[in-house]
Amino acid sequence: MTATVSTQPKYRVVNPATGDVGESFDFASEAEIESALAASDAAFRSWRELPIAERARIVTRVAELFRENSARLGAIATEEMGKPLQEAVDEADFCGDIFEYFATEGPELAADQEIKTFAKGKAYVQRLPIGPLLGIMPWNYPFYQIARFAAPNLVLGNTIILKHAESVPKSALAVQELMDEAGIPKGVYTNIFASYDQIEDIIGDRRVVGVSLTGSERAGSVVASIAGRNLKKCVLELGGSDAYVVLDTDDVKAAADLAWDTRIGNTGQACNSNKRMIVSDDIFDDFVGQLVERAKDLKPGDPAKLQDGAFSPLSSRKAAEILDEQVQDAVSKGATLHAGGVLGEGPAAYYSPAVLTGITPEMRAYREELFGPVAVVYSVSSDDEALELANDSDYGLGGAVFSTDTERAEKIARRLESGMSNVNTPANEGQEVPFGGVKRSGFGRELGPLGMDEFVNKRMYFVAE
Repeated sequence: MTATVSTQPKYRVVNPATGDVGESFDFASEAEIESALAASDAAFRSWRELPIAERARIVTRVAELFRENSARLGAIATEEMGKPLQEAVDEADFCGDIFEYFATEGPELAADQEIKTFAKGKAYVQRLPIGPLLGIMPWNYPFYQIARFAAPNLVLGNTIILKHAESVPKSALAVQELMDEAGIPKGVYTNIFASYDQIEDIIGDRRVVGVSLTGSERAGSVVASIAGRNLKKCVLELGGSDAYVVLDTDDVKAAADLAWDTRIGNTGQACNSNKRMIVSDDIFDDFVGQLVERAKDLKPGDPAKLQDGAFSPLSSRKAAEILDEQVQDAVSKGATLHAGGVLGEGPAAYYSPAVLTGITPEMRAYREELFGPVAVVYSVSSDDEALELANDSDYGLGGAVFSTDTERAEKIARRLESGMSNVNTPANEGQEVPFGGVKRSGFGRELGPLGMDEFVNKRMYFVAE
């Protein structure tokens, strides 16, 4: 190991509703990193030899524990990153669904697949585990992000080294506790409080065979570069600026309400949130007016007991300041801020949900991801213009198209340059539905059948007659 580790605590809890600093945790020492690598490598030798049904049985217990502890886990996420409490509890419950799905469906998804051969014998594709994997996870869904990476790989027989975001250490430790309680053997799942320098060394270590990152475009570029130099497989989910196209509706208020509720979920901090609403010009003014009605007069609230008419903080003061800079840049160049968009006093991280129109290409908001509760709305005069604008993005995570004429919506949805495309719903999300993007939103898929197909040795196995 060559990394130089800071002597100051870096992993720490900062309540974004107050700015109060809670517990802090030191970076792992070089000895602790080496111990984690050695344990993961050794555990792989035995974990992969367990019958997949036995691994699935243990993972089923993980699912049960997520559900049994959802209230406690939710409170931790609310404290660390400001997620509204009920949303945080629901997230933990959803993790139970994810682990249960892979425990139930995984053995069949990983079963040998016989393929047609012209030779005399039988040919199969086998899906075999490949070894220790590094997961680098973000703060915005501190449990869900882990679940969608860890669940399929634990069932497959891979082992996990998990580096979580530095702002959610208690969430990271809580998941480790659940894994231990469920009976996941030592070394099969290991949380580490690693530094960025240490991460580079871990990816380069011969014992680690792959890395999965959910994070920023910049972080993805760095991790992919390191993985490429070391010939390691990687999966990247790097955010998005999803198009949300409303071609027509017979109820503008209902359409706007759905768009608003989608946008402010997790206080706007979701990778596949509807960050660009593209609305036909004949309903545009009414649609924007309805959004403004939802946005105006909102007050900062306590995410642990959020009331109607209140909003939660962003994850950090820095996140709120970056979002404010993006919105102010747009306003200074001619955009219209109809409601909200007020940065609260520090050190808390409140930013009032906003409605923004008149975005043009010279503004940062046109190209950059707005990771917070800002509804950006564009007006278009034709379906072709809607499609062109929807695809005019460096990102390609998800997208949705709405119309009372399903066939009309499908004509656009089928041509969206995205990893996920939806008709007449903001997103079809579930443990069985693959998640991932194209373009600068990354590559690879998690969840669903494709989630079992990333970190595997798809070995050809032939038995001659």
